[in-house]
Order: sequence, then C-alpha cells, then structure tokens
Amino acid sequence: MRVKKMLAAGMAVTMAASMVLSGCSSSGKTGAQASSAGANTESGSSAGESKAENEIKKPEKITIMVNSTVTTKANNRDAFEKRWEELTGIDLEIIQPDHDAYFDVLGQSFASGPENWPDVIILNGSYYTGYAEEGALWDMTEAWENSELKASGRVTGEDVIEATKIDGKLYGFPDARRGGCLTYVKKKWLDNCGLEVPATYDEYLNMLKAFTEGDPDGNGINGDTYGVSAAGLMGAKGGDPSSNYLPEFYQDAQPNFAKGADGVWYDGFTKENFRGALERLRDAYQKGYIDKESLTNGTKDCRNKFYEDKFGAFTYWAGTWASNLKNNLEANGKDGELIPLKPIKEVGTYEEGTAPVWAITSACENPEGVFKYFIESMLDGGDMQMLWSYGVEDVHWSTKAETILDNTYKEGEFHTRESLEQPGTQYTKQHLDPTMAIARWDNDPGKATVKEEAKVSQEVFNENCHQATIIPSTEVMATYNGDLTTLKNSIVADVVVQGLSIDAAYERFEKEGGAEWSKMIVDSLNELGSSK
Repeated sequence: MRVKKMLAAGMAVTMAASMVLSGCSSSGKTGAQASSAGANTESGSSAGESKAENEIKKPEKITIMVNSTVTTKANNRDAFEKRWEELTGIDLEIIQPDHDAYFDVLGQSFASGPENWPDVIILNGSYYTGYAEEGALWDMTEAWENSELKASGRVTGEDVIEATKIDGKLYGFPDARRGGCLTYVKKKWLDNCGLEVPATYDEYLNMLKAFTEGDPDGNGINGDTYGVSAAGLMGAKGGDPSSNYLPEFYQDAQPNFAKGADGVWYDGFTKENFRGALERLRDAYQKGYIDKESLTNGTKDCRNKFYEDKFGAFTYWAGTWASNLKNNLEANGKDGELIPLKPIKEVGTYEEGTAPVWAITSACENPEGVFKYFIESMLDGGDMQMLWSYGVEDVHWSTKAETILDNTYKEGEFHTRESLEQPGTQYTKQHLDPTMAIARWDNDPGKATVKEEAKVSQEVFNENCHQATIIPSTEVMATYNGDLTTLKNSIVADVVVQGLSIDAAYERFEKEGGAEWSKMIVDSLNELGSSK
C-alpha cells in the first residue's frame, strides 16, 4: 500500500493514502491496484470495458458533490433538483460545500473512507490528475467511446475531451470548454486619455500610466485611479494558467511546469524569461500602475473595484462575463462599454485552461449507469441540457409576457429572470454556458438572448488562444509541489511588493530547496513520459 499526500500542485488537503485508498474499489483492490486496473466494477467488468447500452442498469439514486458552478441553494437549487428528478426518475442527492471550501471538504470526505465517497464529483487541474493517479476515479474511456452522445455526431469539442485524457485514458468528462481570460479596457477611459487600443507592451504600459496618473474617469481629479488589478500576482488555480490575470506582464514566461516543443518537461520559473516577467511586474507595481492590494485580492474584490471605477484594465473571463461586467458597471452608474483586447504582440495568444470535469469515483457501484443517466444526459440537446444551461422554467427563465428589470418581453419570448442571489441583474446561464458547450444544440431557445458583447469577447478569445497542456501527477509532485508553489508565490511577492532583487530571489529559491524540488518534479514528469 502506498502512502502519499494528495497534495499535487497546490492541493489544499493532505490525505494519507492508507486511509483514502483502502477499499478503493468494491472488488477489494488497493489504490495502486485499482489505478493500474483502472478502478472498480461491482459487476466484475474491468475498467474501460463499458457495458453495452442495453445492459446498463438505471441507478435508483446518484449522489454528487459539487461547487457553486452548479445552481446554489440561494438560486433555488431545490427546484433544480426536483426538475432533474422529474426528467430521470432517479433520486439525486446534492452535497454542495461553500465554493472556497469545496476541495477541503472533498478531501475530508475521501479521507473518511470509500463508503462516504459520492458517486460523482467536479474536479479540475491538479485535483483531477491527482485523484486519477491515486486510483480514486473510474476510467470512463470506453463508456465515452461507446456512448450514444459520441455516436450522435453532435459533439463539437472532441479536442477538449482528448486534452482531458491522462495517458490516453479518460477519468473525467468536460461538458464544456474551459474558455479563458482576455483583457477588457474601459472605452471611456481610453477616450478621456486620448489613447488608442494598445497593441504592444509599450502601448499597454503607457495606457496604464495614463490611467494611474491622469483623470481617465473624468471626475476632475488626477491620480485617484490606477491601471490594473488582479486576484493575486501569480494567480494559479486548478486548470488555469498561472499568468491568468496579468498576461501582459508574463508574456512568454510562466511559473508552472510546461512541456516544450521537444516534448521535454521544464519548470518555467527557472527559465531566464521569467526574470523578465518579474522585472516588468516589479516596475509597474512600484510605479503604482498595479493595484497595491493585488497580492491579497480575490476575484470578487477585483470585480467590485472595477465596478466602482477604481481601475480601467481588467483581465477576466471571455464570453458571458463580458455581459456581467457591463451590466454591473451600468448598475453602479458607470459607463459599461468595454473593449476586449486582442493579445498584445508580446503575449501572442491567450491560454485556454484545461476544462473542469465531472468524474465518477471508483467507489460508485454502477458507474456505467451514472455515466449514461447523469453525465451523458447533460448534453442531450433537449430538456436536460435546457435544465443545466438555463435552469427551471418560471424560476430561472420564462416565456411569459412580463417585465424584468425594465426589459419587457412578449408572450412566448424566451428570457432569463432576475437573479435570486444577485437582485438587480438577470441570469445569463446556470451550470452550462451554452456558448461553451461541447455538443451542438440546434434548438437552444436562448441563442438569441446572448448579448453582442458576450459574442464578440468570446470570438476574440477563440480566435487568439491556445490550449493548455494537462500536467500529469507524479508521486514526487504530490510530495513537493505544494511547498514549491508556496515558495514561488512568496518569492514573487518579495520581488514585486518588497522590491527584492532578482538575483537575491533566485538565491533564496536555491537556499530554501526550491531548485531541488523543481528538478525532482521535472525529472519525474520526464521519467513518466519515457516509461509510457
């Protein structure tokens, strides 16, 4: 029995494998055995040997653990659950911890033993690769290959599914693209400063200077605003690029592990171009162009500051969020016209992170049935996709004649309703963003309701992005990457905020074990690749 920490790439909860993986499968295999065989089957079928469609038993109950990307209690989750059960005839139990505590609670559930594991969980980034490597997830490769959904010809995102595979096997299903972030700039601020849309780093930096030292908001006071804010200087979250919220400063550098064109893994933090990123960040921060609270900001903090006109350039999600940002600015009495920037020359392309996945745990007694009736049904192109995309009729959306927030709708006209959680705004979606789904939905009733700004921003991103590479988990990474990431974040903060010299920063990296940990992880990744 292996003993390892479930800590891969920033995992927040340490879990002993002796607790987590004992009895991992109903066939009595250990975690390592389940991993090599590919998970459990109560029926005796080995992982990856999916049952024929006519042999798949419909589950009586499915238990899922989700974060707040699924309809929350505040948004009438009870109505969502009731409608799902009406459509399937299956009892659905939803466990939904607070969003920020999701992975902590998930880890605690796994540590308590397989008898307490839910059937289905949402995972992303290192959590997905870590749980898969531990043998805690069911191999759904054959279930997908033999599914009615794949055979339907409606799937448009097979590249996303392929990018989610680990060593050629699928342990989680992405129901939508991950999408990514691009930089929005307030058009009124550009106009007030007499500036054109920036296309190079020098032009971008000049814009930040004007936004910080001039009067971009037109209130008659110079210097009471700043250029850009971010949720962390190195904002890596599961599945998202570490440079996600400050791409103009990182450019071709990034602090995470990556695979070169030669197929060899490396740690971007140790490369020469990362020194340049640190210098750019430090210079702009010391000049006041970057929000001084960026080190401790959450994304909500940034959004609120943006709505209050405290800064003018904000790198955030393309698509639906373009409408959300516009609506909230206008609700706050500010000008809502935003320009989604094409990546500046030095950035080249934005990065699309690896998509979150729905995974079936290896303790699930009927994984084939759960895949068919829960995961596959989300993209049915009918009532179930409607539910996951827009929610429940007359709760989250309606076709009745009515006025919602000064918008008047005729009888039979599809529209979303006022948000229960955020009054004063209308829903744009529920769990599935229809513009990001990986399966074609010809009868999508909300197609015409997608705002122009959302379409434009998504098009700009889609035309100027590249797909991130999933980073596999290794035992060495699980052991050291948590401490390594903490050290990297601390060093970046010392350089940018405290003004530490670049040379002194890398001396600290060497002295405190970062260089050694980094090399060990890189070696393990390359050994993993060479052993396949």
